[in-house]
Amino acid sequence: MNEHYQRVLGDELRKLRRSRGWTRKELNAHLESEISLQTLATYELGTRQCSVVRLVELCMAMDELPHDLLAKVHSRVYSEPIPEDVVRLDVAALLGDPDDDGPLAPLHRWARGRADLDAGRAEIDLQPETVESLAQVCDVSVAELLWRLRPYAPLASADDPDVVTAVPE
Repeated sequence: MNEHYQRVLGDELRKLRRSRGWTRKELNAHLESEISLQTLATYELGTRQCSVVRLVELCMAMDELPHDLLAKVHSRVYSEPIPEDVVRLDVAALLGDPDDDGPLAPLHRWARGRADLDAGRAEIDLQPETVESLAQVCDVSVAELLWRLRPYAPLASADDPDVVTAVPE
């Protein structure tokens, strides 16, 4: 969910900048502190987190109250359906699987670390690039990883192939 939230936040920042008719360079000129155009781009793409102070600075430069922008983001994240290329995974179910020495062993280790980070959240959303990275770590194709993750999708059953949406290879 964190990655999805970050991407939506970036999208809202980009839409706000464009609604002003500004380029990133023009936005940068309105900021109080120096920031690279590449950093601005990564915020807008949602590939880099920005601090609360930086978010406030960006909002104020574009005459937007930060809480209004965050309300838009929150509304989108919690009311929009999950994008088709995002895989929702029940970490608790994966951790409950005793097969720690099979092809998904690296995924089990990752899930244990992730469960510690997410402080008990049972479900997480995997972006396509995360699925691709996990497939590489497990030394399987993306398609095989998705097939193996089916039992760990929330409310998944072994004969429900559409629960986990395929990610293009």
